[in-house]
Formats: sequence, structure tokens, C-alpha cells
Amino acid sequence: MPETTNPGSNQLGDQSVGDLVKQLSEQTATLVRQEMKLAQTELQQKGKKAGIGAGMFGAGGLVAFFGAATLIAAAVLGLATAVDSWLAAVIVGVVLLLVAGVAALLGKKQIEQATPAAPEQAVQSVKRDVDTVKRKASR
Repeated sequence: MPETTNPGSNQLGDQSVGDLVKQLSEQTATLVRQEMKLAQTELQQKGKKAGIGAGMFGAGGLVAFFGAATLIAAAVLGLATAVDSWLAAVIVGVVLLLVAGVAALLGKKQIEQATPAAPEQAVQSVKRDVDTVKRKASR
């Protein structure tokens, strides 16, 4: 007596190749949409945090600029009591340029560590998905 197949069965052996290809196509499309959504969400979150951080950094920098300018003027005036005024200004200017150079180098290092801004979680997830599909296909 021949075996009859259950039409509602999801067994791979019970499905035609066309059905399997259609199912694979649908699942792949769904997976790609989900991965794109993950990448978009991740980039939005990173962008929002970067924007807030940049605004706060800018405000802090502006206030620090005025505070530093006041302290620099005080340093020049204080040093001018020991040496000529022009020499006090040159000494303070050179020190400030050295500090600026060190700050620029440290800032460059931080920027290099922050790149690339790619959606790392989404990329890793896609790689895992591709590996899984390759393993399943090779069976």
C-alpha cells in the first residue's frame, strides 16, 4: 500500500523543490529586511548619541574657552610683574601652543578609535546568517 502524504505537513521530504525554493526566497527576503531594519536602528541610535554628545561638547568648549581666556589674561598679567609685558605674552603663548598640540594629538587618537561607524552588530548578524545558510545548503 503506497504511503500518503499529509498535505499540512511541513516535513522537507513532503515538499516539492519549487515549494522549497519559494520558501527559501521568502525567508531570505524577510531576513534581509530584518537585517536592514537592525542596521538602520543601530545607526539611528549611534547618530542620536553622537549628536547629543557633540552639542554638549560644544557648549562645554565654549564656556571653557571664556574661562581659559580669562586665566590666560591673568597669567600674562601675573608674569608681567616679573618680566616685560611682551615677554610674558610670548611665554604664555608658547605654553598654550604646546598644550594645543598635545590636545590635538590625543583628539586624533580618540577619533581613530571611534571609527569605523559601521553597524557592527548588524554586520556580525549577517555574517552568522550567511554561514548558517551555507552550512544548511551544503547538507
